[in-house]
Amino acid sequence: MSRTSPASPSGRTPNPAVPALATVGLTKDYGDRPALQPLDLQVPQGQHVALVGHNGSGKTTLLRMAAGLLDPSGGHVIVMGHSSGSVGARRSLSWLSDNPTFYDDLSLWEHLEYVARLHGVVEWEPKAEALLERLGLPDRRDDIPTTFSRGLRQKASIALGMIRPFDLLLVDEPFVGLDATGKEALLALFDDASAAGATLVVATHELQFVNRVQRLVALRDGELVHDGPPDGTDVHALVLPS
Repeated sequence: MSRTSPASPSGRTPNPAVPALATVGLTKDYGDRPALQPLDLQVPQGQHVALVGHNGSGKTTLLRMAAGLLDPSGGHVIVMGHSSGSVGARRSLSWLSDNPTFYDDLSLWEHLEYVARLHGVVEWEPKAEALLERLGLPDRRDDIPTTFSRGLRQKASIALGMIRPFDLLLVDEPFVGLDATGKEALLALFDDASAAGATLVVATHELQFVNRVQRLVALRDGELVHDGPPDGTDVHALVLPS
């Protein structure tokens, strides 16, 4: 019996011929300071990638350009065959920022409903309840996320990112502010998304996560300095500034 690839959280079957994420000569300059030097990178569909580097190495810049939130200075980014920032690209990816923002007048539950309905999720309530339970937030569903602590805001952001369909999950420093239980819950959600066929690119210093991925990509001063499996790699050396 032939085997087919599992459908991703978007419900679409991955096409191995199309990279989930590709950059071609991608650069970003802030004045005369290069934040990202020419970068050629391809991430196949279904791959689990950790993006590491010191603060200011270019990780967030790369992810924000991939998410369509920041214009490149040169080159381009392709997401699931679509130019970054296009409707097709935005439909395909979910973005978890390290500094999540929320509406001042919506409860957590109302945020979940809004995001789910915006992305066409019909039976969203069971999924929302399951996410809140796994992240330890069932008692905060009627509270306003803008009043939350850093850790609770991070958990709320994770729930919002996971409630919608996606083929590619881009995540920037998701473990900051999370307690041990929250980290375990997030790792389990990442595993579930990966098992369902989604592609994950996660910028992090969390070694517990790095040791679980298939590929480790490291930036230093905006330049690619490592691209390969994490086994036997001195991650601490990769995150040190030059």
